[in-house]
Amino acid sequence: MNGGDEVVAAPGGPPQPLEWKFSQVFGERTAGEEVQEVDIISAIEFDKTGDHLATGDRGGRVVLFERTDTKDNGGTRRDLERMDYPISRHPEFRYKTEFQSHEPEFDYLKSLEIEEKINKIRWCQTANGALFLLSTNDKTIKFWKVQEKKVKKISEMNVDPSKAVGNGNLASSSNLGSSKMHLANGGCPDRSFSCLSNDISFPPGGIPSLRLPQVTSHETSLVARCRRVYAHAHDYHINSISNNSDGETFISADDLRINLWNLEISNQSFNIVDVKPANMEDLTEVITSAEFHPTHCNTLAYSSSKGSIRLIDLRQSALCDSHAKLFEEQEAPGARSFFTEIIASISDIKFGKDGRYILSRDYMTLKLWDINMDSGPVTTFQVHEYLRPKLCDLYENDSIFDKFECCLSGDGLRVATGSYSNLFRVFGCGTGSTEATTLEASKNPMRRQVPTPSRPSRSLSSSITRVVRRGAENPGVDANGNCFDFTTKLLHLAWHPTENSIACAAANSLYMYYA
Repeated sequence: MNGGDEVVAAPGGPPQPLEWKFSQVFGERTAGEEVQEVDIISAIEFDKTGDHLATGDRGGRVVLFERTDTKDNGGTRRDLERMDYPISRHPEFRYKTEFQSHEPEFDYLKSLEIEEKINKIRWCQTANGALFLLSTNDKTIKFWKVQEKKVKKISEMNVDPSKAVGNGNLASSSNLGSSKMHLANGGCPDRSFSCLSNDISFPPGGIPSLRLPQVTSHETSLVARCRRVYAHAHDYHINSISNNSDGETFISADDLRINLWNLEISNQSFNIVDVKPANMEDLTEVITSAEFHPTHCNTLAYSSSKGSIRLIDLRQSALCDSHAKLFEEQEAPGARSFFTEIIASISDIKFGKDGRYILSRDYMTLKLWDINMDSGPVTTFQVHEYLRPKLCDLYENDSIFDKFECCLSGDGLRVATGSYSNLFRVFGCGTGSTEATTLEASKNPMRRQVPTPSRPSRSLSSSITRVVRRGAENPGVDANGNCFDFTTKLLHLAWHPTENSIACAAANSLYMYYA
């Protein structure tokens, strides 16, 4: 499959596994180059069209990329087919612009430093050729407008400050014959005007004719302006922001509360979920992620540190303390341990494009939930099962608290999430699919993969081995015997909304792949 082509499934069978190829890398490190903490990417987001990609980093910067392969030939896919252009090209992006979104701050009341790190980025609806997006750090959300502005310069001035005499031409005026010299506009040169600059002098006799200054447009430049700042609404760190499908509102979530905002009003928000108990000693779980339904503006979901997902309906009450639906998986009897709750904590949730399914990521697994079935997940994908014997070590070095993100393909047939050693995994979630591919964020994504046929048929799909299954035989070692590096982790990734293309962050580098 190339570009936006659909995978052709065998009659009655699941889609064939995709063959992933390297596309681009931005900010690639040279061998031995030390990564600066501020350059590490902390958020990735495609816009709805897939023509723009935004990344945020720990230094508070937002970097925008724009797609170039669709602009070269112009027109829609149907136009390209009509013009007999090859459509086998994969998405290609180029650097567009960057801006400083957040600066480090200090909360003097609480004696707390507020990091500039960008936690989340969300694209808003475009208008009049301008791009709009929301970005947030731990405490403050900002609404940005990015627009092309023409750089205008004034030319043909009457007086040139760089020259001693106005425009270099002496005037031949009828005033020259009079006993008193006058300027062209009736003023006398012997009067001192404080408003005139000392370096500007008029020619004797004044200027014979006034010319209107000409404004000419030269090159264009991209300007990012902060339109609104939504602040002072969260006592705890913001972990999520999500746009509503109505195009007017969005939510922001921290550990204990979810607030509803109007994009146009920055000084007022409504608290719609509050899980803070009267006595903090009674606190048993916190909110870890929240997202609006993609099409129903009254529905949103949020996940908790206990591994549950709650679906709430904003029409039920102003404060949605009671959920409409609760999704959680019952733990197996006798399986409880010290680490059970830690590894059950959900780090990210995403709705599918049509809103029917919710994808959740906890430390060990990816789970796909049907919002019409709250008895348990439809499918569970084992991501870190091979790490179960190492949970003690992971707890000691805090790796067990790493928050991995997840994403779904636009067609809903595949899901993806990150892992350690800069690896990420792609699973097929179609009926009967056994696709489970492990890729590395490098120029050779299949480097650590078990050798598989270049064009696997449906009967050979079982030859694509899940690394997690092999990892259980030898904990901490992948299928090829390579040791896993827990210092290099791929936390952030995003799937293109319409094509099989994935962008993922490995430290300060942005890698892009297509299939």
